[in-house]
Amino acid sequence: MVYSFLMDKKELLKTIITDNQFRVLPQIWPRTLEIPLNSEKIITLTGVRRSGKTYHLFDAMSKLKAQNISNERILYINFEDERLYLDGSEMDLILQSYQEIYPDLNLSDCYFFFDEIQEVDGWEKFIDRLYSSITTHIFITGSNSKLLSREIASSLRGRTITFEVYPLSFAEFVQVAKPGLNPFASADKAKLIELFGRFMHEGGFPEIVPQQDELKDKILQEYFNVMLLRDLVERYSISQVAVLKYFCKRVIGASANEFSVNKIYNELKSQGYSISKDSLYAYRDNVEAIYMSRFVAKYSESTVQSEGSLKKVYAIDQGLGSAIDYKLSDDDGRLLETTVALELLKQDKQITYYQDSVECDFIITDKGRVTDAIQVTVNLSDTNTREREIKGLLQCCKRFNLSEGTIITYDYSEVIEIDDINIRIVPAWKYFI
Repeated sequence: MVYSFLMDKKELLKTIITDNQFRVLPQIWPRTLEIPLNSEKIITLTGVRRSGKTYHLFDAMSKLKAQNISNERILYINFEDERLYLDGSEMDLILQSYQEIYPDLNLSDCYFFFDEIQEVDGWEKFIDRLYSSITTHIFITGSNSKLLSREIASSLRGRTITFEVYPLSFAEFVQVAKPGLNPFASADKAKLIELFGRFMHEGGFPEIVPQQDELKDKILQEYFNVMLLRDLVERYSISQVAVLKYFCKRVIGASANEFSVNKIYNELKSQGYSISKDSLYAYRDNVEAIYMSRFVAKYSESTVQSEGSLKKVYAIDQGLGSAIDYKLSDDDGRLLETTVALELLKQDKQITYYQDSVECDFIITDKGRVTDAIQVTVNLSDTNTREREIKGLLQCCKRFNLSEGTIITYDYSEVIEIDDINIRIVPAWKYFI
């Protein structure tokens, strides 16, 4: 019976392997991130579901084929395939099945692509052995940073290069929606402003861009439900689903604000729910691990104090945030700040926020040194808003000996100088294009 069961799995794997080898790859939109093909390291892509990790793998496979790498030398498996039920001890069946299909292949010359590998418990031992004894051409993706980073730190340390994949940046969004626009051409300015308005409310998930307007929110809400049920409830065996759903909606709805677990705890307690603060802190960690949201710490020279600070939260995609929380969808100020935060993260910037007697939305650091200060506001037409934003930026620049700072607006430009500090006021669409 065991022999027959394994044979059935191997036959299924052979079908999956060959079907994937000869499938027609979909059209790939160009992305800023280019993953190396021959680094002799395990290439790991992490990020939120539907952000484009699989398409990065398809892009790599297309480039390999363009280099005359035959279909037979490329193996791709998506572990979310509902037909697959493998655990770590059965991963070797993949190699056995592959070798039985192509007995003359030298596996050291083959390329292995494993999508959503976190679905297999104990995957890291197989990948470690594959890398150590068979091939260095290994590419894996996962939608859970905690699970992948834990295994990478323990079993694969020093053997991987990890890239985070986010939904489309604004520059990528423009190239998909209306390629060829010139940010320096006055004729294209209105189109770029209109596109940024779309981007700020609809976000950058690749599937959303070409969809009909009436379907976009429904698709994004389905993304949320899959993250909730599959990535959180199933993966972490969470029983209080109603509490978790409330928590996740509050996290997303708080985008561009400080997030307090204590506040959520008191809200739930007042509604008659019984749950510990430790469980809510675990929820917060899990929500960030699956890339539903990003948490940004308050700036401090002390890493301990910074990590222990009350953090600001940003939904992983402004379109997802708008689809889940109507208050956020109507708040252009918070949507713009969320969009700016995500654009900076997509550029791999290290960001914190500054708060003393005044506040500055983003401090950018590089190797521990503050390199830039950024304020975000939709417009500066209100005198009080203008004074507040400039005051916060000036104090921050003086605090860190910066000769200039930036205020990002929706569509307003100006350059001013105060106290020998140059302040650039620039529209978000121009700043990020």
